[in-house]
Amino acid sequence: MSMFCYQCEQTVGGKGCTAFGVCGKDPEVAALQDLLVYASKGIALFADPARKSGADVTDIGRFIVKALFTTVTNVNFDAARMEALLQEAGVIKLRAEALCRQVGATPASKTGAAGWKPASRAEMEAQGAAISIAQRMISLGADVTALQELLTYGLKGMAAYADHARVLGEESADVYAFFIETLATLATGINDVGALVALNLKAGEVNLTVMGLLDKANTTAYGNPVPTAVRIHPLKGKAILVSGHDLKDLADLLKQTEGTGINIYTHGEMLPAHGYPELKTYKHLAGNYGGAWQDQQKEFDEFPGAILMTTNCIQKPRETYKARIFTTGLVAWPGVTHVKNGDFAPVIAAARQAEGFAANGPDKTILVGFAHNAVLSVADKVIDAVKGGKIKHFFLIGGCDGAKSGRNYYTEFAEQVPQDCVILTLACGKFRFNKLEFGDIGGIPRLLDVGQCNDAYSAVQIAVALANAFGTDVNSLPLSLILSWYEQKAVCILLTLLHLGIRNIRIGPSLPAFVTPAVLQVLVDNFNIMPISAPEDDLKAILG
Repeated sequence: MSMFCYQCEQTVGGKGCTAFGVCGKDPEVAALQDLLVYASKGIALFADPARKSGADVTDIGRFIVKALFTTVTNVNFDAARMEALLQEAGVIKLRAEALCRQVGATPASKTGAAGWKPASRAEMEAQGAAISIAQRMISLGADVTALQELLTYGLKGMAAYADHARVLGEESADVYAFFIETLATLATGINDVGALVALNLKAGEVNLTVMGLLDKANTTAYGNPVPTAVRIHPLKGKAILVSGHDLKDLADLLKQTEGTGINIYTHGEMLPAHGYPELKTYKHLAGNYGGAWQDQQKEFDEFPGAILMTTNCIQKPRETYKARIFTTGLVAWPGVTHVKNGDFAPVIAAARQAEGFAANGPDKTILVGFAHNAVLSVADKVIDAVKGGKIKHFFLIGGCDGAKSGRNYYTEFAEQVPQDCVILTLACGKFRFNKLEFGDIGGIPRLLDVGQCNDAYSAVQIAVALANAFGTDVNSLPLSLILSWYEQKAVCILLTLLHLGIRNIRIGPSLPAFVTPAVLQVLVDNFNIMPISAPEDDLKAILG
């Protein structure tokens, strides 16, 4: 079975994975994931008219969010789990059809995705192969398919944020309505370029709402992040490493390990958790271990404890640690133990059996916790520093990290930023330079870690607040965005920035394979998006 996937930055040859995913996804899982998106469109074709006629489709919206998040890069690699989700999709689709009949609504189409039904796994693999992106590129052309996929990937990224927020009790009927309506529109084969561009920008607008919900969910549960020094070398003793993004999983694990003598360490995008007051109360939240997700095989191999993967970022586990790595939530890898319902007893047992760290490492720390509340609380000092000429420019350097060559650009760029400039950073791209010494400007650290990719809302709020303080718009601020991307959450953040009208964004290390030259030209003409070049050339162009 062949496949076609070009949703991540590391896709083969910058064009698409056709034999096996660079991420580790095999053709079987690729087909089932494509089919799950297709099934979600079929569900939406019935749920959308039912919703417009007054039916409650909240549960359907929740399922669609779960389904889309499952297909984000580095989430679910288990064909058996994918098959179960497709069987569930069949049940949800029947429910949507029943709602449609109950309210007397008529679906926009009764063919295509509307006619889909679950079958055996082998039959569903064939179904997935038959509706692949490659087939649409033949029938619709590369440009229309590119805009459809840009929108689809934006929805996938937004689904991740919406699911994080839902786990902590924040959700929105309007957001679920947008998912359902947009998938129904995609299911009808929308091919008008102008309408697709408008829908992509609308997705960016709705994603801003979703990121606001997630920010509210996190800060309501755990408090507003505060500047915090985080230890980056281990302490002697038993240990569990938590990677991914989900703060609730971390909080639950901290509760279950309190008083056990087991230290908890964050990894990758969990690093910002140390800034949340409620999580900081756990003294056994001992520090951060390692760097970004793409280094996990080496780092996990060397970690002498249990490992818990929440949300996305998992890579194929090495046999040397496969017995002590666990998944939870939507994450899955064949042969890896999956824990459910927040019961981390198997993880704790594995940590007790592992050898743990034999001695304390060096006492070195880095700073986190500069989310919007922390930065805006000292906004007067920042504004005075700008007006007084002490701060000349702000650079937001961040986004996804990855293994593909070219990402040293971000380290070199950060190192070359002049001493009178401040660097804002977020997401795992920060690991390219967050252990370097940048100093401060009048007590304001030159490197401000805003948080996870999930915390892009904070960066937006900081930029908007600064623009308001200076009586201008974001594009007129001494602020430049230097972004790295890897997967679909970066796509929806980009759509949000475009919705806000932000121009002159530099993006790399390569442009998305799903953005054709014609689509790129639209983005250049309207937003002056550009690829990164050499750090010194980009700095010269920005600062003059």
